[in-house]
Amino acid sequence: MRVTKMHGLGNDYVYLAPSAERDWPALARRVSDRHFGVGSDGLILALPSTVADMRMRMFNADGSEAEMCGNGIRCVVKFAIEEGLVPAGTETVTVETLAGVKTLQVFREHGVVVAARVDMGPPSFDPTALPASVEGSGPVVDLPLSVGGVDLKLTLVSVGNPHAIHYLDSDPDAFPLALVGPLVENHALFPRRTNFQVVQVLDPGHVKHRVWERGSGITLASGTSATAVAAASRLRGFTGDRLVDSLPGGDLVLEWDGKGSVFMTGPATRVFDAEWHTEP
Repeated sequence: MRVTKMHGLGNDYVYLAPSAERDWPALARRVSDRHFGVGSDGLILALPSTVADMRMRMFNADGSEAEMCGNGIRCVVKFAIEEGLVPAGTETVTVETLAGVKTLQVFREHGVVVAARVDMGPPSFDPTALPASVEGSGPVVDLPLSVGGVDLKLTLVSVGNPHAIHYLDSDPDAFPLALVGPLVENHALFPRRTNFQVVQVLDPGHVKHRVWERGSGITLASGTSATAVAAASRLRGFTGDRLVDSLPGGDLVLEWDGKGSVFMTGPATRVFDAEWHTEP
């Protein structure tokens, strides 16, 4: 099987343009294994669409299918352009996802796609959109939750997939994310599980954050997480309309004026192409 490895700020996926159906959850689990497979945070498919220029399906490392992937969608557009799935000179690409149709503006250097600006759509602060088992339909901020001996205060945001954000006064690098992350992801509050972020606000235009991704664990970056953090931080008055989000894998730029879509800009990198010798 021909596979392509790509990443956005170290958030890495294996990309395919399949011509036939397979057991994608099982394949995602196998291809993502960093010892016995290719090694990745998941599997992303570039597919035809009847409502957009192309369609993306994204499977986490555990085989679960996610609604959207902010780093993955930048890379899948680069992949589609370079593989001829969309015209080579295209400047704006629409992508069908389980979170709706997303529009991307691509950026090139010497004719090569190196980055993209993604219209991530409007965030939702309605807990029923996550879903989350809390009362009311307005924004949820500082929701108390104690797991693993750690007291959290969560802000809940949906950007097509669910996010629970905890703000810190200290460096997120010191937070026990490997312990707390899976406990939040699988908590009864979240019937479909959730992504979990720990965030330090450095100044009104800059945050630092780490993420536990639903279905994949700790990753070096997450575009949907950064989008949720930007929306939550502005909602709470911590930041302004433009934000640099520093993740372990690098920086993303987020823009949100408090209404309408959040826009995310970041790189897309093709690492290698290979023949993966799978079992029958």
